Amino acid sequence: MMTKNTQVNSLHALDPQIQTLNTRLANARMGIQIERRGEKLNLRGTLPPKPGSDRLRPHQQRLSLGLPATKQGLKQIEQEAKVIAAQLIQKSFVWHDYLAVGSGKRLSQLELADQIQAFEKSFFGMAHRMVNPAATKTTWNAAYAPYLRKLEATQAMHQSLTLPECIYKTIQLIDINTRGRQLCCTALAAFSEFLNLELPTALKTLAGGYGKHRTQARQLPSDAEILAAWQQIPNPAWQFVYGVMATYGLRNHEVFFCDYSALLQGDTRVEVLASTKTGSHAVWAFYPEWIEQFGLRTMMLPSINTDLTQTTLQRIGQRVTAQFRRYGIPFSPYDLRHAWAVRTIHMGLADTVAAKMMGHSVAVHTRTYHQWMTRRDQQQAVDVALQRRASMLSES
Repeated sequence: MMTKNTQVNSLHALDPQIQTLNTRLANARMGIQIERRGEKLNLRGTLPPKPGSDRLRPHQQRLSLGLPATKQGLKQIEQEAKVIAAQLIQKSFVWHDYLAVGSGKRLSQLELADQIQAFEKSFFGMAHRMVNPAATKTTWNAAYAPYLRKLEATQAMHQSLTLPECIYKTIQLIDINTRGRQLCCTALAAFSEFLNLELPTALKTLAGGYGKHRTQARQLPSDAEILAAWQQIPNPAWQFVYGVMATYGLRNHEVFFCDYSALLQGDTRVEVLASTKTGSHAVWAFYPEWIEQFGLRTMMLPSINTDLTQTTLQRIGQRVTAQFRRYGIPFSPYDLRHAWAVRTIHMGLADTVAAKMMGHSVAVHTRTYHQWMTRRDQQQAVDVALQRRASMLSES
């Protein structure tokens, strides 16, 4: 059994070897030095600022790798020093590869479940996501968590596969050209980037053609069908929900997070609140006459739980979808939103304005809704254009 004095002597015996190694590293101009702190070996050098640091330029910092002050540890840390020196030269050094995130282990040393947990913590801690925690929670639960669970299940079933192989396997299990495949690629690409995991094939190339494939085939309800479906809803509060979604193109949950004060005072505008998926934005009625037809000047929301400390935006949206099914509405709630978007195209509203009112980018708006112009929609647009021309000719 090694006594305390023997252990101390053993540690001090490493110091000349450390000095020799440091001389070798300095002669090779590695810019990294090895140091012993008690029973552990560390590296020291000019490194980029740590995440969250208020420093803007690289400066002298210590890098703790958790390696023991032993002969074997000395061999390992010399190799690590060379790898890190190469990363610094190539400007590819990433701090989260070396920071301890749990049980004193580095991210790359954690089990998959712990890596996912660290990714979740990082996801919720991003500055732009902390602005709207309710929307962030909904995004995580709907678009990230399900596919990370699938990845865990894949690894459990195929333990001989490496993590990159498990990632590709998970994606392949989901039908191509589907929304699920697209979301899976997005989630696993973000997770791979968090781990600084190099993948031979970019995941976005595996998503398929969901957007174009799906939107061209979609058949939206006509205005007459939208009006007829509203009449078959027996509950006035749910009629209000339906009417607001049809008139303003809102997402399912947004109806419950709006400022209706302008509408109730005679305006045609509502304000979607900041607690929603895409934050605060104003929306105008298309068509304005539907405000009176649907009785929207009298606000009447159903009594459901909208406390985001107890529920999520996704669950609120699911409640709306369930009510549509209950009342036998022959299309989905989102079809009202999509029909609103196509309606604004017919009426000549600029894409930049429509996209802002819908709470998404112009690129998404153009890519999605201009492809939903069916032959019926095109005929309607042609008729409107010709009527406008005839009116101009008659006035001249």
